[in-house]
Amino acid sequence: MNLDRKVDEVAIYITGVKLKRNRQVQESLHTKMFWQGEAVQLRQQLQYLQQSHRQLLGEELFGLNVNELQNLETQLETSLKGVRIKKEQGLTNEVKELHHKGSLVAHENKELHKKLNLLIQEHAELKEKAYQLHCNNNELHAHISLQLSQPQPQKNYLPTETMKLGLQLNSKTC
Repeated sequence: MNLDRKVDEVAIYITGVKLKRNRQVQESLHTKMFWQGEAVQLRQQLQYLQQSHRQLLGEELFGLNVNELQNLETQLETSLKGVRIKKEQGLTNEVKELHHKGSLVAHENKELHKKLNLLIQEHAELKEKAYQLHCNNNELHAHISLQLSQPQPQKNYLPTETMKLGLQLNSKTC
């Protein structure tokens, strides 16, 4: 009895393995069929998109009726409006950014002018102080020179013994 029981257990086990394997195969087939269906659907979408793209470029329009052409034209006009709006927004943002940069540069320029004017004023003050120091220094070291002048002949026919002597004072100042 033990042997019959073992045979039954092995048969049940083998049947379970076969069922499990059959389920896996069926699931695998189902998955394969699902992905094949997805691939077919994606190919159809790709063909439709390629056809629409060519039509938007103005190609392959020969099979379209007037309503389809009108719809295509409306679609193109709508797309073009969107492109123009996007372009205008980009240009507006760019102009705002340039105005902002321009005001920053103008402010910086104004600040640099202030600094330049301060430097010019400081330079003039330093130049004046240097001139005053130079003058003060010259006054301290000013030399006084006394010179005797040569006798000048008198024209009034006085005796030559009477001579006029002169004294001259030279002083250099700023």
